[in-house]
Amino acid sequence: MSIARAMREIDSRELTYWMAYYKVEPWGPRMDDIRMGMIASTIANCNRDVKKKPDPFQPIDYIPWAQERANPDSESVLFEDPEDQAQLVAMELFGVDLNRIKSEGKKVTLKRRVRG
Repeated sequence: MSIARAMREIDSRELTYWMAYYKVEPWGPRMDDIRMGMIASTIANCNRDVKKKPDPFQPIDYIPWAQERANPDSESVLFEDPEDQAQLVAMELFGVDLNRIKSEGKKVTLKRRVRG
């Protein structure tokens, strides 16, 4: 479903329900990759020679994007300007260009949700 179609057909209440459901039972390509990593590591562990490979295979061994993020040699990107950091986070996590939104004269309010 396109975003335009979703905006026409789904009200904010239903969208909120879908967002809550996603937190309980995530779906999509990333979850598919994780599930396939579990299957691949299970099959590999069933067929591994314990003498040659004493440590069991992990699902992350079969998820390329997770290996890139888990790489301890990679450095975090930190900007001195908090607004630049917020722009990076918004683009990476949500695909939102805060600078473009602000240039259109719209106000951007980021709320921090306190969990407890």
